Amino acid sequence: MNLMDILEPDCIIAPLVSSEKQDVINELIDRLGDQGRVGDLDSLKDAVWSREQTRTTGIGHGLAIPHGKCSSLKQQALAIGKPAEPIDFEAIDTQPVRLVVLLASPPDKTKDHIEALAHISRMMNDSAFREEIYSAETALEIYELISKRVS
Repeated sequence: MNLMDILEPDCIIAPLVSSEKQDVINELIDRLGDQGRVGDLDSLKDAVWSREQTRTTGIGHGLAIPHGKCSSLKQQALAIGKPAEPIDFEAIDTQPVRLVVLLASPPDKTKDHIEALAHISRMMNDSAFREEIYSAETALEIYELISKRVS
């Protein structure tokens, strides 16, 4: 699996307008909808928010990976948002989040969903790469950094 197969430059927002956890999730899902990646926005918002309420997806080191499955998706999709200022995402390390990577998958793609989450986690586990992403100022910079990293 290559993350570049499910990420489009227009699905990256830097900076995000929203500064609250649920609003950030909704902003990213709305962007997927604007780009024609999701048909039923409300269903995906409910799925991602329900998952978020069971356990935070703020995994630490300034990263959150909210995710959910929705039957209106034909294929996986990624949306990435960089908050204007770090936000509280109730992360497990209690640190504010500096990047939000939202993964949306069809319900029948569990293996692909897990693989994508693992790829994102591995990529962002590199502290030098993380700092490059956190220092990026535009959506295009973020896209190019990820593209170089996964190629």
